[in-house]
Amino acid sequence: MLDAAAAIFVTSGVEAPVRDIAAEAGVGTATIYRHFPTRADLIIAVYRHQVEALAEAGPELLAAGPTPYSALGRWIDLFVDFLVTKHGLAAVMRSDSAGFESLHGYFLDRLVPVCGSLLDAAATGGEIQADVTALALMRGVGNLCIGAENDPRYDARRLVRILIAGLARPN
Repeated sequence: MLDAAAAIFVTSGVEAPVRDIAAEAGVGTATIYRHFPTRADLIIAVYRHQVEALAEAGPELLAAGPTPYSALGRWIDLFVDFLVTKHGLAAVMRSDSAGFESLHGYFLDRLVPVCGSLLDAAATGGEIQADVTALALMRGVGNLCIGAENDPRYDARRLVRILIAGLARPN
């Protein structure tokens, strides 16, 4: 259900009808409401599910190789996908709902260490400069992604690739 909801949120935003999510998941709307009584509950669950998938991807990419720098680049691609497909989520997260208050801290707690591990591995391998922090890189990537979903002419992914290329140590 969470993957189905995420897919619908990407195409239709977080205000998409629950019936669309249920159809994508192959379940009835009552099943969705049984697991997620409110839209906020569903949005929070999808967000946490996607953060967890991104957190798990870091070590997997690093283990798969071929280099820590390439693993970092692939993880950043996933991070960009995560950021630019959150249609309407930022506005919902700024709402007064108590459930949304802790999401940003959760996001940082889970993803900054993963990004930091990838950066450390690439720096230890001599592939990148060692003076870039995970939080600074993630903020930079996040800032490059702002508005990407609203302007098809804006290519956030290209700009992020340029940023990541700038981390590489000159040969």
